[in-house]
This record gives sequence, structure tokens and C-alpha cells, in this order.
Amino acid sequence: MKYIVDVNGERLTVEIDGASATIGDQRFDASLSAIPGTPVRLLRVGEQVHRLVARRGASRGLWTLDLDGQRVETEALDERMRTIRDLTASAAEAAGPAPLLAPMPGLVVRVSVSVGDLVSAGQGLVVVEAMKMENELRASVAGVVTAVRAVPGEAVNKGAVLVELGPVPAV
Repeated sequence: MKYIVDVNGERLTVEIDGASATIGDQRFDASLSAIPGTPVRLLRVGEQVHRLVARRGASRGLWTLDLDGQRVETEALDERMRTIRDLTASAAEAAGPAPLLAPMPGLVVRVSVSVGDLVSAGQGLVVVEAMKMENELRASVAGVVTAVRAVPGEAVNKGAVLVELGPVPAV
């Protein structure tokens, strides 16, 4: 199994395969064994043996490791989860509200907002009919409506901009 591990600001690729571990380009004979009745595990890497206590962190993949008396904060995720985390982190860095896009081709049934309206996260903005079902499209974040491009009775393609939102003005 391959993991992406962040330790002290450094990102490492670790692949565990039976009785060996590969870190970057280096392969090591390695094993991990529990000491019954304790949270302590013995980590053998080559001929060296280390005392390890691992505690789960606040979220998935976060760990506090006590390795031979040294405390290390780390995050270890499999490749799939690391990719998802990286993608969601980059999306979270985007500034300001995103425009409301048509998730599928359909027919605009109703537009519930006008330019200048202040909308809250989760508020319904446009209703689009697709495959004989009405779908209410909602704001993902709070914002101010800067443009309404959807027109009731108009057909739209997937990805069409229906409503543009700007940031909520500071008070």
C-alpha cells in the first residue's frame, strides 16, 4: 500500500509491502509488532529497533507519534485520500463566491433572485428542469448577486453560468 506522509514540512512517499518499506527510492526491511497490554509498538527497521506510540489526531490521517521519546506530528494518507485533500484545499483557497453553473442541460423554470440581492449559503437561486424533474440550484456560499444570466423558459447547457455572485460587502 502506498502512502503520502507529511512530516516536519517534508512530503514523503512510503510504500509498505509485506516485510519491507520503501521511502522515496530507498528500500528497508521493516516490521511493526505490538507489546500486548500497552499502546507501545516495536518498529524494526533493518537491524535497529525503535519504541513507537501512535495516537490518532483530530481528523483522518493525522497522527502524533512518540518515537524513542521524540514527539512528531504527521499526516499519513493513502494516494487517493491525499489527492482528494489536495484538491479540496486548492478549491478552498479560491477567493470569493463562485458563479452558479448549470450542473446538467435543462430548461430554466424559475429564477428566484435579482441583481443586488444578498443571498445566504444554501438559498435557492434557480430552478432547472432536467429529465422531467425540477432541480433547485442553491448558493454554495453567501454573496451578492452581480448578474442573472438565466431566463425562465430558456434551455441551458451543462456548465452554463446562471447567476454570478460577488462577495458580501463589509459592514
